[in-house]
Amino acid sequence: MESAKSIRLKIFGVGNAGVKILEHIARNGAPGAELIAVNTETDSLNASSAAEKISLETKLTRGLGTGGDPERGRVAAEENSETLKNACNGADIVFVVTGLGGGAGTGISPFLSQMARDAGALVLAFGVTPFDCEGNCRQRQARQGFKDLKAAADGVICMPNQNLFRLMDENTSVMEMFERANELLAETIANVSRLITSKGLIELRFADLCGFLRERHSENQFATAEAAGATRSRDMMEKLLAHPFLDGGKTLAESDAVFVSLIGGPDLTMADINRVMEPINGKCGRAQVIMGAAIDEKFQERLAVTIIAARHVDAPTAKAAEESARGESPAAGPELNTQIHRAPTTRPNSRFVPPPPSMTPEQMEKFMGRQTPGATRARKSSNKMRQGTLPLEIVSKGRFDKSEPTIHKGEDLDIPTYIRRGVALN
Repeated sequence: MESAKSIRLKIFGVGNAGVKILEHIARNGAPGAELIAVNTETDSLNASSAAEKISLETKLTRGLGTGGDPERGRVAAEENSETLKNACNGADIVFVVTGLGGGAGTGISPFLSQMARDAGALVLAFGVTPFDCEGNCRQRQARQGFKDLKAAADGVICMPNQNLFRLMDENTSVMEMFERANELLAETIANVSRLITSKGLIELRFADLCGFLRERHSENQFATAEAAGATRSRDMMEKLLAHPFLDGGKTLAESDAVFVSLIGGPDLTMADINRVMEPINGKCGRAQVIMGAAIDEKFQERLAVTIIAARHVDAPTAKAAEESARGESPAAGPELNTQIHRAPTTRPNSRFVPPPPSMTPEQMEKFMGRQTPGATRARKSSNKMRQGTLPLEIVSKGRFDKSEPTIHKGEDLDIPTYIRRGVALN
């Protein structure tokens, strides 16, 4: 069995929100973890206490940030790919902590997650999404960023800031609300990192954690609670089961896998663990439950529990992806991952036929002079002729190549009239 102490954990705080959450993690304590701050804004990095700081400054951003544009964030990551790759090297587990909806976190985090996976690390992303009041633009960017993270990381834990209203009243200030959001996510990350890197009473094997997340494309919910004193296990469970993020236990019942992290002091007993795990196991009807318990000297007479409930989303098969790219309906089977986007239905290129040549007034008069009653027979005979196609090169319509046809009363108006109606040209 691989020792937990040999596992190298790196925690990246990405963007303004990620760097701030990293500060909370540092205060809560994440023994054995390497903290790395990544941002495009130099002021944010200068205020960080992280041991390693990576500035993704480009000619476009010039250290002033991305202006809320995720594409700028991704470009900054791509231009500094070697720096990010070197930062990921040697890590067994990588946590990517970020805020979704802005430019840096939304654009950089998926790219960083993919690079960490390419380096061989298990990647777990933690993200916070905007409050509803922050506008539909940030909400839309956050949804796309979440999809990109699911495609790049082994698992994603996402905390909607809007859910914090369940924990606070209307008189809570804006600063307190954001601080509480950062603190909640930091507590969860710190507890999980302690379980991985600290001495375990019941150790979580690295292989178990890999099996829990690797290639599962998990969507995760989490909750954390803490209590102290002689009745700490009972008090802590009451808090945990009443946690709004667990929705009265409904989240546990609908999950496919549940990860439980217990952190206690040297006085942690098996009786404490049993009092915690018995109600959790009772709620997890069909879920695979993985539990680990770690000892931390700072938790004397205290007990902290973090639950991560995962709902696995099947990765798309190669056949389904190919059918989706062709615009076909996939065969019956598991629901496809939301990262697969259907290619727009294309239609064949229209054959370009030049318009009829222009005529001078003299040529037009001569042409009209031929249209006499005596020519009726010739015209009837000519009606039997079929319009031929000139052997011209097919010309692409450029950016309009995949546009939808203009259909009116069953006719494609993009095709010239004299072709649709079979009018022969002289």
